[in-house]
Amino acid sequence: MIPELGHFALWLAAAAALLQSVAPTIGLWRDEEALSGLAVPAAVAQGLFTALAFAALTWAFVVSDFSVALVAANSHTMKPDMYLVTGVWANHEGSLLLWVLVMALAGAGVAVAPATLGPRFRARVLSVQGIVSLGFFAFLLFASNPFDRLIPAPTEGQGLNPLLQDLGLAVHPPLLYIGYVGLSVAFAFAVAGMLENVVGPAWAKATRPWVAGAWAMLTLGIALGSYWAYYELGWGGWWFWDPVENAALMPWLAATALLHSIAVVMKRDALRAWTLLLAVAAFSLSMMGTFIVRSGLLTSVHAFAVDPARGLFLMILMALYIGGALTIYAFAAGRVAEGRQFAAVSRESALVANNLLLTVILGVVLVGTMYPMALQAAGGAQISVGPPYFNMTIVPIVLVMAFLMGVAPLLGWRRSATGHLAARLLPAAVAAALAVVVALTLFGVRGIGALLGFGAAAWLAVASISILAKRGLTLNSAGMALAHLGVAVSILGATASGALQREALVAMRVGDAIQMGPWRAELMDVRPIAGPNWTAVEARLDVRRGGDSVAILRPQSRMFVAPAQETTESGRAGWWTGELYSVLGQPDGTGQWQVHLWFKPMVRLIWWGALLMAFGGLLALGGRVRALKPRRGVEMSGSPIPQAA
Repeated sequence: MIPELGHFALWLAAAAALLQSVAPTIGLWRDEEALSGLAVPAAVAQGLFTALAFAALTWAFVVSDFSVALVAANSHTMKPDMYLVTGVWANHEGSLLLWVLVMALAGAGVAVAPATLGPRFRARVLSVQGIVSLGFFAFLLFASNPFDRLIPAPTEGQGLNPLLQDLGLAVHPPLLYIGYVGLSVAFAFAVAGMLENVVGPAWAKATRPWVAGAWAMLTLGIALGSYWAYYELGWGGWWFWDPVENAALMPWLAATALLHSIAVVMKRDALRAWTLLLAVAAFSLSMMGTFIVRSGLLTSVHAFAVDPARGLFLMILMALYIGGALTIYAFAAGRVAEGRQFAAVSRESALVANNLLLTVILGVVLVGTMYPMALQAAGGAQISVGPPYFNMTIVPIVLVMAFLMGVAPLLGWRRSATGHLAARLLPAAVAAALAVVVALTLFGVRGIGALLGFGAAAWLAVASISILAKRGLTLNSAGMALAHLGVAVSILGATASGALQREALVAMRVGDAIQMGPWRAELMDVRPIAGPNWTAVEARLDVRRGGDSVAILRPQSRMFVAPAQETTESGRAGWWTGELYSVLGQPDGTGQWQVHLWFKPMVRLIWWGALLMAFGGLLALGGRVRALKPRRGVEMSGSPIPQAA
């Protein structure tokens, strides 16, 4: 009965989305406030009904109602309780229901928030959001119904993919969806801004929190997915340029450019048309990621490969949304003035340069992701574009961006004098030079790319701290400084873990030991163990340094029961200097076990940096609120925000 109530609630939510999209459109056209005013209660109703539908599906998973086809295909009574809940969105239909839930709640948030740009603009935004939601409701109800019944019901389910039975991957999708939905709100603001011709500083100020929040959540979601792949898949890396990874990275790149571009509109009323195009592109890329993951075009560890018919449905939705927005942009761009001009040496110019570099990276990732699929679809050879292509093209651009990120916040708006720059950037330049010298002399690094990476990390870290010395401690400046510092920390972690890594792959018997740099690892034992729904073979490696035992590594090879699948669990131990990482392979039949060991210096800084970036993005939501009262004479960031024309 409860699944039927959930299905009925989904239909009611779709009806509310239809009302939300149609009523304000007609009301604004006829200038009838009663009709346009229906957008607010319709958005709230859509949020409530979608939440009820999601709760009903969650109940079906928690009680293991195997008469629901989705539960039977993705759950099992032997699963730990936590994965009974997270299994709700660890599948195609459930993840889409989570998507529309977050979108509906975001719409309700827009509806109840103060209408800073007026009720007419809010009605237009909610109408656009309703149209977007309606397409996803149609996809759920007609092509991917999560409440389909099985008759007769099986007594047991097939179980959840063991790779998804992990806390990291359980939290990863909701974070990404919050980010994607934040971009959908920015998309709605952009379309409404073009239709109502209100694009300006006030519009940017209203849009910015949604973009900053979406960017922060995408940062956390991507970082968590990277960390899960690192410790769960047992391959020793943290980014493989997998198409599904790239599908999440591309909207993040567009959102990063959009966040900086919106700052220019808000502060200086410039780059209006470019900012609108970025808002459309960011959401379009999130739609493209949804299509890639669910179209059956590729097989990935974290892709929902489904039948092509549903992929065609998504492609039609994507074409309608993206094509419609670009059509509106084509007609509206001519009347959206670019705003105030700025000099070649100014903060606006530096932000534009970084925007262009982000766009180049986005193009590189887009080509590397889509070209193999397009070639295969055209009947060509099945190829893959791997890390060498991405690293050789993207790493140099990132280094240039790091340089500009250190310079841009120290430049003035519109026109900047250059006499003060040398003194303000001297500490960062000294730090970069020292980092290169230390890498050369103490660590023996010789590769030019690695040396530039160490230098760029030091340069950006010190330059980021200098932001506070120039602008005072406001939430906005502290958020920017932390976000930029997070980039520096991640660059340092990526550079050090790659350039200074040690690796050993050996066959060992119990009692054998291997020396890897200062580390000596002895295989003490290999024994079977059991978990709630798996059995495993676990190795115990005693790691010593200088004769003292410093860590016990316990890598495992697990075999899950439902479904039957083997997975690898890495054994790890970490310090501030780095992390020891071990993987247990298969026996060779003579008593020897394959053991793979790595020492990865500073690798955890990659994810600590991402946390700093996300926290900085969330902190910047406070805008110009002062965290500490600045000293007299300290220059504060920005100027009063002009009103939209």
